[in-house]
Amino acid sequence: MTNSHKKQPIPGNRIRKYVTPYYRRRLPHIQNPERPFFVTFVTYQRWSMPEPVRDLALKHCLHDHNVKILLHAAVIMPDHVDLIFTPLQDDEGMPYSLEEILNGIKGASAHSIYRFLKRRGHVWQDESMDHVLRVAESVRAKAEYICDNPVRRGLVQTADEYPWLWREWVEGID
Repeated sequence: MTNSHKKQPIPGNRIRKYVTPYYRRRLPHIQNPERPFFVTFVTYQRWSMPEPVRDLALKHCLHDHNVKILLHAAVIMPDHVDLIFTPLQDDEGMPYSLEEILNGIKGASAHSIYRFLKRRGHVWQDESMDHVLRVAESVRAKAEYICDNPVRRGLVQTADEYPWLWREWVEGID
Protein backbone atom coordinates (compact mmCIF):
# COMPACT_ATOMS: atom_id res chain seq x y z
CA MET A 1 0.00 0.00 0.00
CA THR A 2 1.33 3.43 -0.85
CA ASN A 3 1.45 6.44 1.43
CA SER A 4 -1.45 8.01 -0.51
CA HIS A 5 -3.79 6.75 2.22
CA LYS A 6 -2.24 9.09 4.77
CA LYS A 7 -3.98 12.36 5.47
CA GLN A 8 -2.46 15.28 3.63
CA PRO A 9 -2.16 18.54 5.64
CA ILE A 10 -3.84 21.58 4.21
CA PRO A 11 -2.08 24.92 4.77
CA GLY A 12 -3.76 27.53 6.92
CA ASN A 13 -5.83 27.51 10.06
CA ARG A 14 -8.85 25.43 9.12
CA ILE A 15 -11.62 23.64 10.92
CA ARG A 16 -11.20 20.77 8.45
CA LYS A 17 -7.44 20.32 8.65
CA TYR A 18 -7.09 17.31 6.39
CA VAL A 19 -8.47 16.01 3.13
CA THR A 20 -8.00 12.36 2.41
CA PRO A 21 -8.10 10.78 -1.02
CA TYR A 22 -10.26 8.16 0.69
CA TYR A 23 -11.45 7.26 4.12
CA ARG A 24 -11.86 3.81 5.54
CA ARG A 25 -14.29 2.23 7.88
CA ARG A 26 -14.69 -1.39 6.88
CA LEU A 27 -14.71 -0.48 3.21
CA PRO A 28 -12.50 2.07 1.47
CA HIS A 29 -14.28 5.14 0.09
CA ILE A 30 -12.43 6.67 -2.85
CA GLN A 31 -13.02 10.37 -3.52
CA ASN A 32 -12.47 12.27 -6.73
CA PRO A 33 -13.63 15.82 -5.98
CA GLU A 34 -14.52 16.62 -9.57
CA ARG A 35 -16.80 13.63 -10.11
CA PRO A 36 -20.35 12.97 -8.92
CA PHE A 37 -21.06 10.23 -6.39
CA PHE A 38 -23.77 7.61 -6.29
CA VAL A 39 -24.27 6.80 -2.59
CA THR A 40 -26.56 4.36 -0.81
CA PHE A 41 -26.94 4.11 2.94
CA VAL A 42 -29.20 1.64 4.67
CA THR A 43 -31.29 1.74 7.83
CA TYR A 44 -29.97 -0.22 10.76
CA GLN A 45 -30.98 -3.88 10.39
CA ARG A 46 -33.05 -2.91 7.34
CA TRP A 47 -35.63 -1.23 9.57
CA SER A 48 -38.55 0.12 7.51
CA MET A 49 -38.95 3.86 8.09
CA PRO A 50 -42.48 5.15 8.70
CA GLU A 51 -43.63 7.81 6.25
CA PRO A 52 -43.00 10.84 8.56
CA VAL A 53 -39.45 9.58 9.12
CA ARG A 54 -38.90 9.43 5.35
CA ASP A 55 -40.00 13.10 5.24
CA LEU A 56 -37.29 13.94 7.78
CA ALA A 57 -34.65 11.94 5.91
CA LEU A 58 -35.44 13.75 2.64
CA LYS A 59 -35.32 17.13 4.40
CA HIS A 60 -31.81 16.38 5.68
CA CYS A 61 -30.63 15.13 2.28
CA LEU A 62 -31.72 18.47 0.79
CA HIS A 63 -30.24 20.61 3.59
CA ASP A 64 -26.75 21.02 2.10
CA HIS A 65 -27.86 21.27 -1.54
CA ASN A 66 -25.98 24.23 -3.08
CA VAL A 67 -23.97 24.55 0.16
CA LYS A 68 -21.73 21.46 0.39
CA ILE A 69 -23.16 19.44 -2.49
CA LEU A 70 -24.89 19.84 -5.80
CA LEU A 71 -27.67 17.30 -5.36
CA HIS A 72 -28.77 15.65 -8.60
CA ALA A 73 -31.28 13.18 -7.16
CA ALA A 74 -32.42 11.74 -3.84
CA VAL A 75 -34.73 8.78 -3.22
CA ILE A 76 -35.79 7.79 0.28
CA MET A 77 -36.90 4.17 0.11
CA PRO A 78 -38.49 2.47 3.14
CA ASP A 79 -35.17 0.91 4.21
CA HIS A 80 -32.46 2.90 2.45
CA VAL A 81 -31.47 6.20 0.84
CA ASP A 82 -30.02 6.66 -2.65
CA LEU A 83 -28.28 9.92 -3.52
CA ILE A 84 -26.41 11.28 -6.51
CA PHE A 85 -24.46 14.45 -5.82
CA THR A 86 -21.31 16.33 -6.69
CA PRO A 87 -19.27 17.75 -3.77
CA LEU A 88 -18.86 21.52 -3.81
CA GLN A 89 -15.88 23.53 -2.60
CA ASP A 90 -15.58 25.55 0.58
CA ASP A 91 -14.53 29.23 0.72
CA GLU A 92 -10.87 28.22 0.37
CA GLY A 93 -11.49 26.14 -2.73
CA MET A 94 -11.21 22.76 -1.01
CA PRO A 95 -13.85 20.15 -1.86
CA TYR A 96 -16.02 18.92 0.97
CA SER A 97 -15.09 15.33 1.74
CA LEU A 98 -17.46 12.43 1.29
CA GLU A 99 -16.98 11.66 4.98
CA GLU A 100 -18.03 15.17 6.02
CA ILE A 101 -21.05 15.20 3.69
CA LEU A 102 -22.37 11.80 4.77
CA ASN A 103 -21.67 12.36 8.45
CA GLY A 104 -23.70 15.57 8.20
CA ILE A 105 -26.67 13.98 6.47
CA LYS A 106 -26.73 10.77 8.50
CA GLY A 107 -25.92 12.42 11.83
CA ALA A 108 -28.42 15.27 11.61
CA SER A 109 -31.18 13.04 10.25
CA ALA A 110 -30.58 10.46 13.00
CA HIS A 111 -30.98 13.17 15.68
CA SER A 112 -34.23 14.41 14.11
CA ILE A 113 -35.54 10.88 13.75
CA TYR A 114 -34.65 10.05 17.39
CA ARG A 115 -36.56 13.13 18.57
CA PHE A 116 -39.56 12.36 16.37
CA LEU A 117 -39.78 8.71 17.45
CA LYS A 118 -38.93 9.52 21.08
CA ARG A 119 -36.48 6.66 21.24
CA ARG A 120 -32.78 5.90 21.12
CA GLY A 121 -30.70 3.51 19.11
CA HIS A 122 -29.29 3.24 15.63
CA VAL A 123 -31.02 4.70 12.60
CA TRP A 124 -28.39 4.06 9.91
CA GLN A 125 -25.85 1.32 9.37
CA ASP A 126 -22.32 2.67 9.80
CA GLU A 127 -21.19 1.91 6.27
CA SER A 128 -22.47 3.38 3.07
CA MET A 129 -21.92 2.14 -0.43
CA ASP A 130 -20.53 4.73 -2.79
CA HIS A 131 -19.43 4.81 -6.37
CA VAL A 132 -17.65 7.63 -8.18
CA LEU A 133 -19.41 8.02 -11.50
CA ARG A 134 -17.09 7.45 -14.43
CA VAL A 135 -16.70 10.05 -17.14
CA ALA A 136 -18.73 7.89 -19.53
CA GLU A 137 -21.61 7.50 -17.05
CA SER A 138 -24.43 9.96 -17.41
CA VAL A 139 -25.48 11.62 -14.15
CA ARG A 140 -29.01 12.06 -15.50
CA ALA A 141 -29.30 8.42 -16.59
CA LYS A 142 -28.05 7.16 -13.21
CA ALA A 143 -30.40 9.59 -11.43
CA GLU A 144 -33.38 8.40 -13.49
CA TYR A 145 -32.43 4.82 -12.65
CA ILE A 146 -32.53 5.43 -8.88
CA CYS A 147 -35.74 7.46 -9.24
CA ASP A 148 -37.38 4.36 -10.72
CA ASN A 149 -36.59 2.30 -7.59
CA PRO A 150 -40.07 2.89 -6.08
CA VAL A 151 -41.65 1.74 -9.36
CA ARG A 152 -39.47 -1.39 -9.56
CA ARG A 153 -40.38 -2.16 -5.92
CA GLY A 154 -44.08 -1.84 -6.73
CA LEU A 155 -44.65 1.11 -4.38
CA VAL A 156 -46.05 3.38 -7.12
CA GLN A 157 -46.94 3.21 -10.82
CA THR A 158 -44.70 6.14 -11.84
CA ALA A 159 -41.78 7.88 -10.18
CA ASP A 160 -43.73 11.16 -10.15
CA GLU A 161 -46.20 9.59 -7.66
CA TYR A 162 -43.51 8.86 -5.08
CA PRO A 163 -43.39 11.60 -2.39
CA TRP A 164 -39.85 10.87 -1.13
CA LEU A 165 -38.03 11.63 -4.33
CA TRP A 166 -36.20 14.76 -5.41
CA ARG A 167 -34.72 15.48 -8.87
CA GLU A 168 -32.77 18.58 -9.78
CA TRP A 169 -34.39 18.73 -13.24
CA VAL A 170 -37.94 18.67 -11.73
CA GLU A 171 -38.13 19.75 -8.09
CA GLY A 172 -34.88 21.71 -8.24
CA ILE A 173 -36.17 24.20 -10.80
CA ASP A 174 -37.02 27.52 -9.16
